[in-house]
Amino acid sequence: ILMAPMAGVTDLPYRILCKKMGLSLSFTEMVSAKAIYYGNQNTDSLLYHKGEPGLVSAQLFGSDPALMAEMACRIEEDFDCIDVNMGCPVPKVVNNGEGSALMETPEKIAEIVRSLKKNSKKPVTIKIRAGFTLANKNAVEVAKIAEAAGVDAIAVHGRTRSQYYSGQADWNIIKAVKEAVSIPVIGNGDVVTELDAKRMLEETGCDGIMIARGARGNPWIF
Repeated sequence: ILMAPMAGVTDLPYRILCKKMGLSLSFTEMVSAKAIYYGNQNTDSLLYHKGEPGLVSAQLFGSDPALMAEMACRIEEDFDCIDVNMGCPVPKVVNNGEGSALMETPEKIAEIVRSLKKNSKKPVTIKIRAGFTLANKNAVEVAKIAEAAGVDAIAVHGRTRSQYYSGQADWNIIKAVKEAVSIPVIGNGDVVTELDAKRMLEETGCDGIMIARGARGNPWIF
């Protein structure tokens, strides 16, 4: 059971609390690779996790493969794995070609993964969406490309970027990704109770569950 990074929610104290409730793997709040490069003070606080038990992953966002790899190497000693955000729908991120905008450029995703795998000593994972728009749900294509590039695991949010957090998550796309690749696939979207988690496992065959808004203000879900 994983908890998705959520800006302003999954800070260090809350992650520690959720770990006490049974959380298996946590992620830092989303951190800009450019901000690490320029020594942004706020970024240092986001990456701080002294005293947090269990496995911790750093989630980076960016679009420059070389810079992403360089910054991953700079911080990786303190983390168990490096995750790349390819699902954030916020305009200021998407307009920079980052976050879920990467779903529109699968080859750029491959370049980022290859660069990270070539330079980093830690496992590399990515978090994607079903697609950028409802008309182009390309998560299966992206997953295959990322697997070929060497990614170690993929988390799939069953909504497209155009949906943001509205409507219903498409668990069928999570199932399709799971059937298309041989690496671990983590399901994400609309898991707000233990019964939802059980049903997602049964319906998609995914290897793990990632809880996001269902864990906001509710560490007991774990």
